[in-house]
Parts: sequence; C-alpha cells; structure tokens
Amino acid sequence: MARLAGVSRATVSYVLNNTSAVRISEPTRRRVREAARELGYVPHAAARSLRAGHSRMVLMPAPAVPVGPLYSRFLDELQSALGRLDYTVVQYGAVGLQGDEAARAWAELRPVAVLVPGTGLGPQGVAVLKRSGARAVVTLGPERVDGAHALLTDHGAVGHCAAAHLRARGRRRIGVVVPEEPGLEAFSRPRLAGVRRALRGTEAAVTELPLAYTEQAAAELAARWRELGLDAVFAYNDEYAMLLMRALQDEGVRIPEEVAVVGADDLVLGRLLRPRLSTVHIELPSGRDLAELVDRAVRDPGGEPEVRKVLGASLVQRDSS
Repeated sequence: MARLAGVSRATVSYVLNNTSAVRISEPTRRRVREAARELGYVPHAAARSLRAGHSRMVLMPAPAVPVGPLYSRFLDELQSALGRLDYTVVQYGAVGLQGDEAARAWAELRPVAVLVPGTGLGPQGVAVLKRSGARAVVTLGPERVDGAHALLTDHGAVGHCAAAHLRARGRRRIGVVVPEEPGLEAFSRPRLAGVRRALRGTEAAVTELPLAYTEQAAAELAARWRELGLDAVFAYNDEYAMLLMRALQDEGVRIPEEVAVVGADDLVLGRLLRPRLSTVHIELPSGRDLAELVDRAVRDPGGEPEVRKVLGASLVQRDSS
C-alpha cells in the first residue's frame, strides 16, 4: 500500500489510524485512502481499539417515536459528519428498554460516545456508560442530565410562535392538536404549553384536540368542528395539519376564512397544498457542529460538559392563516 501511494509505511499507519499528532496534507491522505480502497484493505476495528485505548464507535439509540423528514435529514447530516471524522456510527434499537436500563444495554457494545435523543436517561445511566469506556455522552432533549453534554430543545417555543401568530391575525378561539400516538407527548405537551404561555392573560381561549393520525379520526373531528366554535388551529406539525385540513375541506369548512391552520416543520408538501400551509420553521442543530462536539469530548473526556440551546422557531406565513 505504501508503494502504491508513494509514501512511507509510517505515513500509511498515521492516515489509516487517523493520528492527529502528526500533520499530513490532505492530498497525501487522499492517496493513501485511494490505495487502501484499490487494494481492498479493511481496518481491524478491535486492533485499532487496542492501540487507541478506545473504540471509534458512536452509538445512536433509535428514537422510540416516529421521526419525520426534518429529524431524518438531521440524522443523515450527523452520520456523514461523524464518518468524515473517522467514527463508525451504529444505530441501536432496543424495544422495551428505557432510561438507565437501556444505558446498560448500550454499554455492552463499548461505544466511545453515545448520542441520546429524547428523555429518560438519568445520571446513573451516564455513569454506567462512562464506566464502560464511553468518553462522551450527549443528550438531545428538553433538560440536561448531570455528567452529560446537553443540546437543549425547547419545543415550547414552537407552540408559542404559532399561537402568537394566530392571535396577531385576530384569532381568539384556538384549537391545539395533541397526537394520540404513544411517545409523541414528549414533543406535543411542551408545544401545547407554549401555546398556553403565549396566550396567558389575553382574551384568547385554548382548546386541546386529541387526534389519532388516521383519516377516520380527522373526519370525526372535522364533523363536529362548527360545534366547537374554533376559528384557528395549531396542528402540532405539518403532517397533522395536512390530515386535518383535508378533512375540514371535505366538511365544507373554508380555510382560512372560517379557520386558520398552522403546522410545524416547514415540509415541502405543505407548499403544494391549496391553500398553502402556514408553518413554524424549526432550526435543528447542525449535524457537523454536533459531530465536532463529539470529537472534542472524545479527545478531552475530562472536560466540563457543554450545554447549548439549539432549537429555533420562526413563523412562515402562507395562505392557510
């Protein structure tokens, strides 16, 4: 391989082991990697772990709830960025395991870092992971956990943004869709609380609207819409908004004349509807920035945990409101 790449054996070793202590130009790194691909070289993960004193595996527990296109894009960007930093990303599915019990299952794989979406992990689980060799534990959720780096996501800001817009548009009887699917309450409850917070002390009233993600459930809600007397709805996200809009239109409810509709996530499909869907645009953290945080924590496991607020929300007004 060294002969094919035109470099020394030591340089080959430095490149393939991603050694940061030795400075090697990017063209040289490319030649070595191209030579490795041409020769079919596959590194031995266990041997590399022994040399480095830790693995290069970053474990990502699979989310316990359905993820939409927005979160899927974020995961794709994160995995690509970690791959460029020479980490191997493994997604772990653990049906029925939660919190610290799940942490023990993750620890068995001896990852160098664990990225935990949602809630449930506690300080004891973080300690279990660190004792097993994890140099970085990063949570992505509404609250920080002692011992872990935290990317704080305030979903209340999403509901607050939608409610403030609807009130500014003159709407005073506002429904809020709360999905009935298990697991989504970690997002829907803060969004509902954000709506209530935005309208507290005003003349506007809030009505909670439980809704399953089915055409039948949406049709049943639409059939009694005029009885509810609502003139606006924040529909949790764009998917629920599109489901409800179709059912309301089938009932002859005019949008936005009789009811204004706002979703969240700013999906492309919402722009194809008629009327076009108003939505809350959500800014997730950059996958590249999170990958760099993981890399810093792996290189300096004794450093102070970083805590950042990472979720931004802004209203995109279109025809439905």
